[in-house]
Amino acid sequence: MVNRLLADGIVVLHFLFIAFVVLGGVLARRWPRLAWVHLPAACWGAAIELSGWICPLTPLENRFRQAAGEAGYAGSFIDHYLLPILYPVGLTREIQYGLAAVVIVVNVAVYGCLLRRR
Repeated sequence: MVNRLLADGIVVLHFLFIAFVVLGGVLARRWPRLAWVHLPAACWGAAIELSGWICPLTPLENRFRQAAGEAGYAGSFIDHYLLPILYPVGLTREIQYGLAAVVIVVNVAVYGCLLRRR
């Protein structure tokens, strides 16, 4: 039971991290010091997508799922949880490049506005 709760908690944490990567710049407009945390997170998110690496939270979640007697899954967090929601087909490198581009463009635009405001 504890391992399943830990795995589910990692899923929630992972979703929150992805939301922060994509939208954290908007929060940084309100709280500019948050940029010191958000910019490295956004760079990490873009690097994961551009390189094709798997985020370390994914194998950790799978480890807890297997310890709870559940089956883990192959592939990335995005492939397993987000693509079935956002895309009807499987993850391709082109889609990963697109996701990275969204992260970069959104954050460049938000931080550009933030810098202009200062």
